[in-house]
Amino acid sequence: MDQLLDMLTRQIGQQGVGKIGQQLGLNEQQSENAIGAALPVLMGALARNAQKPEGAASLAGALERDHDGGLLNNLEGFLQNPAQGNGSGILGHVLGSKRPRVEQYVSKSAGLNGQQSSQLLEMLAPLVMGALGQQKRQQNLDSSGLAGMLGGLLNSGALGGAPQRGAGGNPLLSALLDQDGDGDITDDVIGMGGKLLGGLFGRKR
Repeated sequence: MDQLLDMLTRQIGQQGVGKIGQQLGLNEQQSENAIGAALPVLMGALARNAQKPEGAASLAGALERDHDGGLLNNLEGFLQNPAQGNGSGILGHVLGSKRPRVEQYVSKSAGLNGQQSSQLLEMLAPLVMGALGQQKRQQNLDSSGLAGMLGGLLNSGALGGAPQRGAGGNPLLSALLDQDGDGDITDDVIGMGGKLLGGLFGRKR
């Protein structure tokens, strides 16, 4: 699994999965499925945005100002009060007008209602930004380095494989994020959901 996703899923852990499920009224399996559907969309959207120099610069500035990754060191405290992470504001920048379509996708993929998918994305967005902030500092990444790291999520062979296994197996995920047809979102994003569920969350039952 890609280093960034591996780090984030390990930090969320089964305890975090349970806490997220409690917030949303889901059991553990439902929570795992929902996270596995939502995280690739968020990562894919950030990767797409960062492929343009102005997008990468904007992301680097936001990480420098507001996302040092500290909330990942107190995940339980954050999940008790997710509103402190300003997830809605982050989603506004990352997804923009595509947020309703992404929420619909997550709802359909994970069997959530609209409110649950909205809450889930708002909880995960600060965690994703926190993970990126940690990596930026640890690797001393500038905007170009961030773009390269995120671009690897789209292009890495480790995230490829069988797209039908990922995040509900729906090839329309590309269209959700790439409505302008610029080709920035690839089937690798779809494969990421399967990697998440098959990695940390794919334990024996």
